[in-house]
Amino acid sequence: MAKSLITGGAGFIGSHLAEALVERGDEVVVLDDLSTGKRANLDAVAGQVRLVVGSVTDRDLVLECCQGVDVVYHEAALASVPRSVADPLASNEANVAGTLTVLWAAHRQGVRRVVYAASSSAYGDTEVLPKREDMLASPLSPYAVSKYVGELYCAVFTRLYGLSTIGLRYFNVFGPRQDPHSQYAAVVPIFITRLLRNEPPVIDGDGGQSRDFTYVRNVVQANLLAGAARDPGGVTVNVACGESITLNDLFQEIKALTGATVDATHGPARAGDVRHSQADIGRAGQILGYRPQVGFAQGLKETVAWYGQSTGSDVRVDV
Repeated sequence: MAKSLITGGAGFIGSHLAEALVERGDEVVVLDDLSTGKRANLDAVAGQVRLVVGSVTDRDLVLECCQGVDVVYHEAALASVPRSVADPLASNEANVAGTLTVLWAAHRQGVRRVVYAASSSAYGDTEVLPKREDMLASPLSPYAVSKYVGELYCAVFTRLYGLSTIGLRYFNVFGPRQDPHSQYAAVVPIFITRLLRNEPPVIDGDGGQSRDFTYVRNVVQANLLAGAARDPGGVTVNVACGESITLNDLFQEIKALTGATVDATHGPARAGDVRHSQADIGRAGQILGYRPQVGFAQGLKETVAWYGQSTGSDVRVDV
């Protein structure tokens, strides 16, 4: 039986990954400080994973959690551009120091591979689309810098210490259990929960900015492939659907699914945001055999249906 460690495993993405690893038959350890993650996110695998409450910056604790582990899935991070702009030191501590600690501990304990949750924010606001991994990084926020530094550390640990690593650059992941209540929440759960109440959401800027929205099951698939693939040599690959959806179109899609009748309002553009984002997923296909299993439209239906059920809404979506 393989043993897997998920840092940030009580979070949105990490908890979905935990379910998939348990279903596969892995022994799963979750390390999470519960600052943004929730015990309730692990309800589906309660009693089947070991939850360790603590920080990825705690060297002794991370070293202990890595003991006997085959693959570390490093999901833990302060994942917010606005939060990093407001508090860059906290983002650096969690995302840079935390990642370095995880890599150090994994090397010390002989872990076979570290799969690192990287971010498409590393590309910045380059006009070239789609984004390819060989493009020059141009981060626009402390968050983007911190996640890109994690990629560099992964590559260095592979070259210098022989630790097998791979970075997965996530593009705007969405799906069930994503928290809509934080002031730093992602756009999809905010739009859905407000429209389920027939309340107008606020679109930052003119809404013409576009994103490659990626359903969480695709991200889980990419992680499983990355953990099992032949040694990828410290590279980073895009994980997305290869599509581009504007925020205005996203709003209209969710409005139609929820049956809401309100219109969105517009506020100022957010500092540090990129204008357009779309991924070239060819490298992930070549190295991992990754192909998105769930398209944007289907993923959005499943997500709206989940929020409708979890909030007790009368809205029902045929998925």
